[in-house]
Amino acid sequence: MGKMIAFNRTDGKQAHGYLAEAKNSAAPGVVVIQEWWGLQGQIKTVCERFAQAGFHALAPDLYNGKTVPYHDTAAANAAMSSLDFKAATEQAVRGAVQYLKSRGGKAGLTGFCMGGAVTVIGAVHIPELDAAVAFYGLPPGNVAAAKDVRVPFQGHFASQDDWCTPAMVDNFEKEIKAAGKTCEIYRYAGQHAFMNPERREVYDGAAAKQAWERCLTFFRKYLA
Repeated sequence: MGKMIAFNRTDGKQAHGYLAEAKNSAAPGVVVIQEWWGLQGQIKTVCERFAQAGFHALAPDLYNGKTVPYHDTAAANAAMSSLDFKAATEQAVRGAVQYLKSRGGKAGLTGFCMGGAVTVIGAVHIPELDAAVAFYGLPPGNVAAAKDVRVPFQGHFASQDDWCTPAMVDNFEKEIKAAGKTCEIYRYAGQHAFMNPERREVYDGAAAKQAWERCLTFFRKYLA
């Protein structure tokens, strides 16, 4: 089982996050970024799954202890809207990447919904990062443009998504491929948050299984 830890942000302040450790102390690491609900059980479970698959996994708590119930979308939107995505990425998320890399392995970044957008920002702005996998989230192009992605990138998106829309995904894929970046883009005939088994109204087991296997294969390739 994982545990909550403290680690240093790049601005010298402390952040907290949930750490699940692989058996190999020198294993590569994956930073896992929360949905707009906060650092809740599903994200901690993702960390545990990464640890079982051979990666150290650290999920920084970007809401500083606050979590939002799944039914309260208004509160989740307010919490997400109050977050400075770029600052959080450059301070807490980059600090988490540095913490994992200090153990000797490479480090990847992944995230869901809001965390997917943060993952793209990190793929552009975190120099220590080695690979990134985003799930149904993209930031505005003026914050992090697809053409500026610095690391091998994999994206997973839903065909029925009114937040990270198919049109946004199409534009992102066109731009990142035109820039000659190493990338894989996958689409699933499901809804936003299809990876989250705690949200039964949108969870798609088959799509989630396929996306997870693709994610692990990608990280094993680029973080080895």
